[in-house]
Amino acid sequence: MDSELKQERWVEPEDKTPLLVEIDSDDQIYALKKSFKDGKCKTIEDKISLEQLQQLKMMHKLASEIQRLAVAFIPAVLTALSLWTRLRDIVSSNNVVWDEAHFGKFGSFYIKREFYFDVHPPLAKMLVALSGYLADFDGSFDFKSGADYPDINYKFMRQFNAMFGVFMVPLAYYTAKEFRLSTAACAFAATMVLLDNAYLSISRFILLDSMLLSATCFVLFSLSKFRNQREHAFSVKWWLWLVMTGVSIGTVSSMKWVGLFATSLVGLYTIEELWDLFGDLRLPKSSYLMHWVARVVCLIIIPCSIYVACFVAHFKVLDHTGSGDGTMTSLFQAGLKGSPIADNPLEIAYGSVVTIKHAAPNGGLLHSHIQAFPGGSKQQQVTAYHHKDSNNNWKVMKALSEGQSESELRIVRHGDIIRLLHNQTERHLHSHPIKAPVTVTQWEVSGYGNLTHGDPNDEWIVEIVGEHSNYPLDGILRSLTTKFLLRHRVLGCLLSAEKGIYLPQWGFGQVEIKCDQRNQTTSKNSIWNIEQHWNDRLKPAVTSAYKTSFWKNFWYLNQAMMASNNGLIPDPDKVDNLVSSPTQWPFLAKGMRMNGWGDNNVKFYLVGNPVVWWSSALSLFVFVGLLGYYSVQNIRALPTDSTVTKLVGHHEQATISAAEWEHFLFLGKTLVGGWFLHFLPFCVMARVTYLHHYFPALYFTILLCSYLVDHSLRRASTTRKIAVWGTAFTAVIASFIWFWPVSYGIYGPAADTMHNRQWRSAWNIINDYTPATFM
Repeated sequence: MDSELKQERWVEPEDKTPLLVEIDSDDQIYALKKSFKDGKCKTIEDKISLEQLQQLKMMHKLASEIQRLAVAFIPAVLTALSLWTRLRDIVSSNNVVWDEAHFGKFGSFYIKREFYFDVHPPLAKMLVALSGYLADFDGSFDFKSGADYPDINYKFMRQFNAMFGVFMVPLAYYTAKEFRLSTAACAFAATMVLLDNAYLSISRFILLDSMLLSATCFVLFSLSKFRNQREHAFSVKWWLWLVMTGVSIGTVSSMKWVGLFATSLVGLYTIEELWDLFGDLRLPKSSYLMHWVARVVCLIIIPCSIYVACFVAHFKVLDHTGSGDGTMTSLFQAGLKGSPIADNPLEIAYGSVVTIKHAAPNGGLLHSHIQAFPGGSKQQQVTAYHHKDSNNNWKVMKALSEGQSESELRIVRHGDIIRLLHNQTERHLHSHPIKAPVTVTQWEVSGYGNLTHGDPNDEWIVEIVGEHSNYPLDGILRSLTTKFLLRHRVLGCLLSAEKGIYLPQWGFGQVEIKCDQRNQTTSKNSIWNIEQHWNDRLKPAVTSAYKTSFWKNFWYLNQAMMASNNGLIPDPDKVDNLVSSPTQWPFLAKGMRMNGWGDNNVKFYLVGNPVVWWSSALSLFVFVGLLGYYSVQNIRALPTDSTVTKLVGHHEQATISAAEWEHFLFLGKTLVGGWFLHFLPFCVMARVTYLHHYFPALYFTILLCSYLVDHSLRRASTTRKIAVWGTAFTAVIASFIWFWPVSYGIYGPAADTMHNRQWRSAWNIINDYTPATFM
C-alpha cells in the first residue's frame, strides 16, 4: 500500500521553482508525513522535523503564489517590450523598402479591385489590403522599389503588419509553457524571439513574413494545447484546441505554401497519435472511430474550407481586368469587368485576327518578333510570351491551294488547313525538319515568307479536341471556349510549348515553341485556344457565351502558382547578392541588404542576432548527442526503475526518468521534426532562396535551445540556475543591442558605425564583396 501511495502521489512536478528544488508540492509533503508516521524514513526524520515540514509547506504556498503572479507578469512585460521594439521609429525610412514593392502593390490591387497574379495564396496579401483600406489608402501609389512614399498613411500599414510580429513573443512564451518548460525557460524562449534582429526587421515593413511567422507560431501553440488535453478526449477544451489547430493550419497555408510544412508536422503528429490509439485495447471501437471523424473534420475539412474561402474572396474582390489577366484562362478573362475579350465575336472566320493562348497553367501567347534565331534556320523567332502586345496577333488565312479571296465569310472548322500570318512582320508560322534551339529532339518553329511568298511548310491542320461552353462539340472553332491542336500538314508534328523550357538571352528568356513529333494529342503542351478575336464582319458574342466555374478557376490558378514557383530558379548569368543557400542559414553566414546602400539612405540589413541563431543551430547537435547518449543508457538497462528516486538531502537518481524520456522524445519529434520540415525542402528544391526562408525553421530551434538549457538544469542548484540563465539572457540582450542599427537603420556611411559589426566575411554591410562560403 505504501509503495502504491508513493508511486501514485509522488509525481515529478511540471515546473520547479527556484525557491524550492527538493520539496515543492503538497503531495510530496503528504508522502513524507506518511513515511514519518509509519517509521519508514529514518534518515529524513533525523534531518527534518514536522515543524520544518509545515514551514516548507508555507514556503511552497508562497512560492506558488509568486509563480502565479510571474506567469501573468512576465509575458505581459515581454509583450509590452515586443510592442515597443516593433513599433518604435517605424517610419525612420520614408522609402519603399525591399519587398514592400511587391506586397504593397498587391494590396493596392485589392483596393482598386484589379486582377493580379502572384505565386502565394491570397490571405496575407488581403490583410495588407485591409491595412491600406483602414489607412484610407486609395490604391493610387504603385510602390516602386526605393521610391519616396507620397502623402499616404504608410505608417499605419507598417504598424498593422508589425502587430503580427508582436504576437510572436507571447505565443513563444505560452507554447514553451505548454511544453512544460520552467518559467525561466519560457521567458528565455520569448526573449530570443523578442530580441532577434531578423525577426524584428522583417516585422517592421509591409511584408508577408511576420504574418506567416505568427501563424506558424499559432500552429505550434494550438498543437501543444491540444496534446495536453489528450487525457480528456472529447471534452470542451479538447474540441476547442483541435478546432483551433485546424484553423491555424488553414490560415498558415493560405498565406504562403511554406505553411504546408507546419501542416505536415500536425499531420505526422496526428498519424502517430491515431496509431497509438489503435494499439489501446481498452479504447472502444466507437470511440476510436470518433477520433478519426474528429480529425477529418477539424484537420482536413476546416483547413481546406479556409483555403478555398480565401480564393472565393480573392476572385470576388478582383473582378476588374488587371496586370495578372494573362496568367488565367481566356474564358476567365472574359468575365472580368473592362476586359476587351468579352466583346470577342464567337466563331472564328478566315480573315480574323486572333491571339492564340497555350492551354497549360500560366501558359503564354503565341508570339513572334523581328529577331532571328542565331542558329538553325536563322529565320524569325517564334516564342510563347506571357504579356499582351501586338506581336501576339496572327491573321487566319486559307491554305495555299485555296487562294486568298475573302469575299465569302467562312467559319474555320475541325480538319481545315489554315495558315497563320504574323500581323506585325507579315511572316507565316512555319516549321521544317531543323532541330529546335533548346529541345533538339523536336523541330524548330519559325516565322517565314511574306504576303506573296510561302510554301507548304506554312500550313497547319486544325484539330478540335474540346469545347468548354454550353455549345456542342460540333467542329466549329470558337474563341475562348474551344480547345484545339495545330498539326503541321507536312511533318505531322504538333505545335507545342512546355513550361520551364526557355530560350537563352538571345530569345529574351521567352518560352520555346517547337513542333513535337511525339503526337501527344492529350498533352496540355500541345493544346491551344483563341484568346482575343477581331473581325469587323462578325458580331460580338452574347454575354452568356463566356461562362466559367469557380472550381475550374481555383484549380487553374493553383496550377499556375505552382508552375510559377517552379520557375523561380537562379539565373546563372546574373550575380544576385540577395540570394543565399540553405547551408548558409543556420550559422548566419550571409545577410541581406534590404534597400539602397547610399550614404544618404537610412539602410536596413537583414541579419539575425548571432547569439540566438548560433545557439539555436548548436542545439540541434546537442539534441542528437543527448539522444544517442540516452539511447545507449536505455539499451544498457540503466536505470531499471521507471521513476527517478529523489529523497530530500540524498540523491539516488537515474540519468533520465521514464517521464523525462517520453517528454524528451516528444519535444525532439516536434521541434527537431518541425525544423527539418521547414529546412530540408529548401535544400532539395531548385528555386531561388533567401535568408527569410529560414525564419519559420529558426522558431523551432529557439524553443529547442530553451528546452535543452532547461533540461540540463533540471537537477541543478539554485545558484547554478541563476548563473546559467543570467549568462544566457545577458548574451542575447548584449548581442541585440550591439546589432541594433541593422534593424532600426544605419545612418550615413555604413563603415562609420558598422566596421566592428561585420562578424562574418560574407556579410556585405560595409562593401559589396561577398566571398563564397558554405556555412
